[in-house]
Amino acid sequence: MSAIFNFQSLVLVILLLICTCTYVRAQAPSLIDRNKTGPLGLFWKAARIGERLSPYVSLACFIMALSILIS
Repeated sequence: MSAIFNFQSLVLVILLLICTCTYVRAQAPSLIDRNKTGPLGLFWKAARIGERLSPYVSLACFIMALSILIS
């Protein structure tokens, strides 16, 4: 089943996107910051969400990991 039709997989993909974009922006800011608009602006927005809401994103990652381990 694809990640679009399974809610748990969709949330996992979104969390991984946010975490990956935040990590890449911390390592190489110019890579993410040059594309603030357009379709690639999605990665910049995901990095901003990861930076500003990092406690909530890490809590969501922890809950998702527990959910996957239990099921």
